[in-house]
Amino acid sequence: MPAERGFKISRLGWLAYGLAVVTVILDQASKAYMVGPFHLPERGTVEVLPFFHFSAVANTGVSFGIFSAHGDLGRWLLVTFSAIVVGGLGAWASRMERLMTALAVGLIMGGAIGNNLIDRVRLGAVIDFLDFSGLGFKWVFNVADSAITVGVILLLLDSLLTPARTEAS
Repeated sequence: MPAERGFKISRLGWLAYGLAVVTVILDQASKAYMVGPFHLPERGTVEVLPFFHFSAVANTGVSFGIFSAHGDLGRWLLVTFSAIVVGGLGAWASRMERLMTALAVGLIMGGAIGNNLIDRVRLGAVIDFLDFSGLGFKWVFNVADSAITVGVILLLLDSLLTPARTEAS
């Protein structure tokens, strides 16, 4: 039987891609609502609960505002780096064999696309609005940030919980 040629995407790869798309949609829809109909930039901060607020922040830096002083050069370097990372994750996702890894990679891809590609290209900054400062957490974040964080945690868990493969002699 001849070897199969061509590019084939695993079922879990499709799951990762689908989760990335859902993450991007949720991220961009929540930002559009906060900036548009909710008018958060004009309102500043809105208390939802004593420990949780919606606060309008345009983050030009990396996570938590790091490197925000590098202006347009920093912006395009982040866009380029993110595009390379998303491409690599997308190639990896096509060969996924474990559910937790597929979920993790899908969340990370979706978060990177929402924050570091769409927001930075379109707006020059990432829109953050989830504020848990009432719990002592001083950073404001968004759905994409949450997806990346959960994805990284899942990747770490997956690497810790999956037994190492040994090569057969």
